[in-house]
Amino acid sequence: MARLFIAIDLPDDVKKEISAIRSDLPGARWVSEHQLHLTLRFVGDTDDALLGNLKEQLGAIDFPSFSMSLEGVGYFPGRGVPRILWAGLAAPPPLIALQWAIEQACVAAGTLPDERHFSPHITIARLREPASAAVSAFARMNAGFRSRPFESTAFHLYASTLNTNGAVHTILKTYPCLPS
Repeated sequence: MARLFIAIDLPDDVKKEISAIRSDLPGARWVSEHQLHLTLRFVGDTDDALLGNLKEQLGAIDFPSFSMSLEGVGYFPGRGVPRILWAGLAAPPPLIALQWAIEQACVAAGTLPDERHFSPHITIARLREPASAAVSAFARMNAGFRSRPFESTAFHLYASTLNTNGAVHTILKTYPCLPS
């Protein structure tokens, strides 16, 4: 049984740009720089048969490389107690098309459809007992955050293993874009 997700990795310099806005925000557990990524689909626990089907279906996706950039900082949920601090993305149409193709591949492989609306973001911190006013202030202070544009040339199927130090992410398969 493997816990899976599908994601696009960020370039190291973009990860450093995200790390540069970290602060001593009360209640924030910052995502380690090497684990920053754009989740396109959380799959969850899967058996070997579903994993094989998923690899096959994802392999049939053809997509061009495309450029994107990070824009702004916010938190989920928008009302109530904040739990996730995120950096947003300018969502170019090719990203939305790729995510939709991945969703369709997951369903064809045998997963249930994801009922949540795709909201492209990079989780930068998880919040435990946060001071809502401090989270709002952090988001306002970093609302103008922008990364340099970067190319997306592949997506990855990841396994996530939980241990006492958090999650360990392992790439199971990489799916490159179409050659240009």
